[in-house]
Amino acid sequence: MNDDVAAREIAREQEFVDTVYRQLEDSARSAEELAAEGRARGQLGHEGGLVERDAMLFQAAKRIATLDAAHEGLVFGRLDMREDVDPEPRYVGRIGLRDGNRDILLIDWRAPAAAVFYQATHADPKGVIRRRILRSQGVTVIGVEDDLLDPEADEASTKELPIVGEGALMAQLSRARDRSMHSIVATIQAEQDQAIRAPEKGVVLITGGPGTGKTVVALHRAAFLLYGDRRRYETGGVLVVGPSGVFMRYIERVLPSLGETAVALRSLGDVVDGIAATRRDDPRVAEVKGAAEMAEVLRRTARQSVPGAPREFRTFYRDDVLLLGSRELGQVRRQLLSMGPRNRSTNKVASTLIDHLWRQVKSERARERTKEDFADEMRTSDAFLDFAASWWPVLDAATVLGWLRDHDVLHRVTEGVLDDEAVRLLAKSWGEELSVEDIPLVDELRYLLGDPPLVDDEEEDPLGLADSSLAELTTASDREYGGRRSWAPPTNRVEDDGYAHVLIDEAQDLTPMQWRMVGRRGRSATWTIVGDPAQSSWPIPAEATKARAEALGTKDLHEFHLSTNYRNSSEIYAFAAAYAERVGLHADLPNAVRSTGNDPEERTVTDLEEGTRTALADLVGSVDGTVGIVVPVARHAEVSRWLASWPEYAEQSAGDDARVVVLTGLETKGLEFDGIAVVEPNEIERESSTGRATLYVVLTRATQRLVTLSRG
Repeated sequence: MNDDVAAREIAREQEFVDTVYRQLEDSARSAEELAAEGRARGQLGHEGGLVERDAMLFQAAKRIATLDAAHEGLVFGRLDMREDVDPEPRYVGRIGLRDGNRDILLIDWRAPAAAVFYQATHADPKGVIRRRILRSQGVTVIGVEDDLLDPEADEASTKELPIVGEGALMAQLSRARDRSMHSIVATIQAEQDQAIRAPEKGVVLITGGPGTGKTVVALHRAAFLLYGDRRRYETGGVLVVGPSGVFMRYIERVLPSLGETAVALRSLGDVVDGIAATRRDDPRVAEVKGAAEMAEVLRRTARQSVPGAPREFRTFYRDDVLLLGSRELGQVRRQLLSMGPRNRSTNKVASTLIDHLWRQVKSERARERTKEDFADEMRTSDAFLDFAASWWPVLDAATVLGWLRDHDVLHRVTEGVLDDEAVRLLAKSWGEELSVEDIPLVDELRYLLGDPPLVDDEEEDPLGLADSSLAELTTASDREYGGRRSWAPPTNRVEDDGYAHVLIDEAQDLTPMQWRMVGRRGRSATWTIVGDPAQSSWPIPAEATKARAEALGTKDLHEFHLSTNYRNSSEIYAFAAAYAERVGLHADLPNAVRSTGNDPEERTVTDLEEGTRTALADLVGSVDGTVGIVVPVARHAEVSRWLASWPEYAEQSAGDDARVVVLTGLETKGLEFDGIAVVEPNEIERESSTGRATLYVVLTRATQRLVTLSRG
């Protein structure tokens, strides 16, 4: 196909794209006018006008946001069908759009009418003769890539359908990577489309080896669900959970580029509202904190007496001396704990203590008064109220977790549950800031402690311990604007945690305690779970599998397996697969479809710093996109200092969009780079019990070039 034909085809598609953008501007103006009308109606001065105004403003704002998000690369696909199927071309885009006559101008990629764009193959073209991908920069079409799916179609159907380019998929795979994941909406393959359009109910499990597109397929599924039942999923919320903040920043643009913004993106350190953690514990500590046994440790902790609380209460009532000592207070505590989660009993504390005191009233003078008289006197006694509030305060989870800093408490609650080495590791692990591994422990305690009851009557809560605020109706997107805190208590109540859909990426890494945490957010939800067991950083798969089953309950399971590696060149993946086989990982080995002719290099160097600098120069000079330097955890600070001291990389390694970055093995989860330099791979392998799986992950992150560096 010569350049003139390609230029002519691009010009033809530009005419259509220009028409779409004119209609888009008209739609945006209509939305702005709707918003203006809504504001005007709000000035009517009566309640009906205000409600109507709010509804109109909300709908207009949503439409404007969708149009803005979709503006980049709005039109990306065209289908030319057999004459007997559809004589007119069908255009597919990131959102649906109608013209001024309400006729379909652009089909939303999630609509049933667009499914054939992804499901048609050479073996089963489904009436499609030519599938075309439009590549754009802003509003300008810069290229087209065609797939001829039905070369046997009659001449009348094909005479004006020239085939341009090398094919959409290969063109997409060859592009340079940057620091963000991009949508694959234009190049979704048939097996990926099946997972995206899977049944809404139950659990969709997406598995596959490295580079098969599991993450981006799952994100497109979230967009598909929102399209199909927007009321449910926007109101209930969609929660996307990934392994790290680096990973969440990498994927954060995918859903907005598909026109979806009502999604909560959380790393495992951010799942609990109001608390954030980025610090990671040592792998041995992480294994202790993540184990299922920690649930029992925390259950015991939540039942402990409050450190520093008063140990007795003494008062005089007429001729009687009334005493609540350790025995009586122990009875009261057990009685209150039997009523349910600890904080839920705060409005029962006063009455329960009063019951135990009244049993000690014996004198005739005291018995002249009724129990009600006695209760009224106690409820107005500052001494009694101060004691009760100090003895049974409302507890927040972070404070109770902090009790485990005390060696006596720690040994008491771990006896018979954890061995001495695990207790020693826990005792040394508590830092000034919470770790990522602490967040599930905080969440466990939140549920064990419960929320204070919602009351608005002083008679029900004379101590003022219950929550007197009214429960406010919110949507999931409201939660994303509350900020994050460290050891401070969460701002939300546990009943506010649920979502309509939960998407878990890198699910093979979740510990049993993390599964308990995310499971609470999806008890009534549909689920999408993404993972590859061979890449797991959790050393006890059976324990995690059991915890996952408990989190999901009896929900129906729909499994999808992706079998094609679109990320790595065949040379790089053959190298990684050989390593996996050599160390016994039993890896799922997908088929890599692209070759570059560049074999991975294993370099032995005498000076590790100089060797890293040389390798980095080679990579930066040979690839157009991002380059990662992957290091053992113990070398991260050292190698980061090297990079900062090399003037030729000062600009390229600065900021969120840095071209060159230093990462540990676990931080590379879910990411990809054009070039990777792996520093001391043997150390990465040895740094944890799952180090081999981590190194396998590292070796599958590069799309073009891979270099390993070991000191000789």
